[in-house]
Parts: sequence; C-alpha cells; structure tokens
Amino acid sequence: MSWNPTHTPDCPETGAVETLIIPRARDLGGFEVRRALPSPKRQMVGPFIFFDQMGPAEFITDGGIDVRPHPHIGLGTVTYLYQGEFEHRDSLGTHQMIYPGEVNWMLAGRGVTHSERTSAETRATRHKLFGIQTWVALPEDREDMAPDFEHHKQAALPVIESEGATARLILGTGWGQASPVTMQSEIFYSDVTLMPGAHFPLPDDHEDRGLYVVQGSVEIAGDTFDAGRMMVFRPGDRVSVRAGSQGARLMALGGETLNGPRYIWWNFVSSSKDRIEEAKEAWKRADWDHGPFRLPPGDADEFIPIGPDLDRTKPRG
Repeated sequence: MSWNPTHTPDCPETGAVETLIIPRARDLGGFEVRRALPSPKRQMVGPFIFFDQMGPAEFITDGGIDVRPHPHIGLGTVTYLYQGEFEHRDSLGTHQMIYPGEVNWMLAGRGVTHSERTSAETRATRHKLFGIQTWVALPEDREDMAPDFEHHKQAALPVIESEGATARLILGTGWGQASPVTMQSEIFYSDVTLMPGAHFPLPDDHEDRGLYVVQGSVEIAGDTFDAGRMMVFRPGDRVSVRAGSQGARLMALGGETLNGPRYIWWNFVSSSKDRIEEAKEAWKRADWDHGPFRLPPGDADEFIPIGPDLDRTKPRG
C-alpha cells in the first residue's frame, strides 16, 4: 500500500514494557487507518519498519479500495486480512486475490510496482475490510536483490495451540515451528487469538519482540493494554500475556535487529540516502520502457505520481 508519511503515533511512558506505542487514527473517507510504526521513539521492531491497521470498515455497493500503482524499494510487504479481500497486481506480472488468513509477501528489493484494489465482484455487494499491512526492511546486503512474490494459503501456515490460545505463524520461526514464506532475515510474525483469561508466551529466542492488540485487551506484568496499542519489550525478558474478560486478538512480531536505522521516503526504504534519491528521480521520469520501474500488467493506465507535498517530505532515519 502507498504511504503518506504525515501522521505519527504517540509513545507515552510505561513501566511494564520498554516502549508503548499508541497509533493515531486517520479517517480516509470512511476508512480508518491506525499506524503504529514508524513512531517517534521506535522506528523498527526487529526488521518491521511499518505497521498499519486497516479498518474495520464497511462499504456499500460500488465502494472499495483503489490504491493505484506505486513503487517500493528495499523492503518486503506483508498483507494479512481478517475480513474482506484485495486484488493484487505487480510489475512481475502477478495477479493474485488476497483473502483472510492468507499471506501475500512481495519482495521489492531493487524495485517493484504494485496496485491493490477491491475486485469488481466484491464491489457489487455490501462488504467489509479489516486487516494489517506491514513492511519488513531488508538487510543492507539484500536491499538491491531482484524483486519476488509469494502467496500462501491459510492451510499452509503452521498453527500452535495451547489451552485457550491459538497462534498462526505468518512469517519466520517461533514456538518450534517455521512458516513456509521465504525470509531474508531472522523474524517472527503471528496472528494470535486468546480466549478470556488465557495465557500466551512470546518466543524468547528472538532479539526484538512486540505485540499489537487488534481486539479485546491483555494484561502484562499487572498493566492492562486495550485494542489499538503496541508494546515493545526489552531483549532477553521472559514475556507472557493474559487475555482480558472479552478475550483478545493480537499480532506478535519481531526478530533480529538490523545493522542500523533506515531512511524512509514515501514508499522507499533504504540504508542509503542516495539510493532513495535515485528511486525518486526514476519514478518522476515515468520511463516505463527503459527505467527501473514498470507498471503492473493489467493495471497500467494510471499511477500515483510524486506530487509537491511528497517532494517536500524529508527522509527519516
């Protein structure tokens, strides 16, 4: 999805976790987005550098999402839905529907273009959309690798179950299981559902770990955290959460920290300012035949341009 870097999460102090992030909600015409990463006090959790909650939203007939073709470099995008669907097209020639519980992993590397839209079939009826979209920053030596795409159905993802707790491992390794999605760094990302009062431990074999409360609430070390909160924990601490009286749905995330901060400008992520400037100029030129970017086959009639507002935005590092 395309990023407008204008709304910043809050990070109040808390004694129970290293960093508490409260995303700021933004209404995009009846469609709410809450951004947890990047934040003023925390750019990344492991390699996760961008984290948006999309919805929940309900659309009437003919309504939906239309994210026109736009570019990415230096990252991988992960789209994970609870409700609804997206129609994904990219410059690799991929045309893939995304449904709840599935994994859409697009590796941008040195450059890729994609679009995300609600399909014509879904627009014909009243429908809902609810999900999480994240960006994973790539290790410095893999930022310019060739772009790639993987899609995995829900049934392909490992499920970890204990009393009152179910965790579907979306990316990476955790709790003795491994996701089938090809990763470029050590990582874990899991969709966790807890019954009221159920306990759930975070894996202790990852350097950086965080939790985002999607629904319900959890208790950690005597503090309660409601939906719409991200907690980041100190490395090495043993962490267990307990669901509140209504239960909880969480996204657990983290992994190995990268070798340094990343610059972010619009949809570009890189350890190099020069590389971001090169990508910016290439997209401005819109030379789809000879430049580094192509438009997606089947969705090449329009694209998101770099306008004056974006051009004034400075990279963040």
